[in-house]
Amino acid sequence: MNKIFVLLLVVLAVGCTEQSRAKQFGGDANVDLPKGEKLVVVTWKDADLWYLTRPFKEGDTVETYKFQESSSWGVMEGTIVIREHK
Repeated sequence: MNKIFVLLLVVLAVGCTEQSRAKQFGGDANVDLPKGEKLVVVTWKDADLWYLTRPFKEGDTVETYKFQESSSWGVMEGTIVIREHK
């Protein structure tokens, strides 16, 4: 029985991306945007994280964003940290 449980955990850990694990089971994930891209908006579509970017404009500054879940019961809440790079 223990072997089945361990195998299930390994399959879940390998079969999920960092982002989907953060969404489904809580925890943290990081997204580094391509150099010169400014974040406009971010959202989930099923298990996929979608984000809209645009090119940096003159005067734009590099920012870091936290996309955080607030669940009804306060358990297994995930956080996605998105970083821009100039």
